[in-house]
Amino acid sequence: MITGLRATVLAILLFAAVSGARAEGLVLQPGTASRLVLDKTFATVMLGDFRIVDVHTVGDRSVIIEALNPGTTNLVFIDERGMVTANIRVSVCDPTASGSCDAAASSETGGARSPSSIPAPAPGQGGKA
Repeated sequence: MITGLRATVLAILLFAAVSGARAEGLVLQPGTASRLVLDKTFATVMLGDFRIVDVHTVGDRSVIIEALNPGTTNLVFIDERGMVTANIRVSVCDPTASGSCDAAASSETGGARSPSSIPAPAPGQGGKA
């Protein structure tokens, strides 16, 4: 019962419109990773679905997002005061699958600089968010 309630609260937090933090999008392919650098510092990263991406913190302004499986999820960055500073929608698309990936890749930067593709980190490297 507690687990179900916890999942519901997390889902509401991740998908609710958050004032003061604009949502933006990122599109990756399975097996790739991307570094995301935020304009503001964060203390916590909340991940909507750990089956779609893995997140490794690289400091208080940067993360590496590793694409695992096709799907869409959110990353919500929270500062030390508990305020949401960024809400990033991440879509992982399989280029060999039929259909297109209609991701929320936006031209707005919303507190994050453009991500750069990097090789996926080896298992056990980097800090877990």
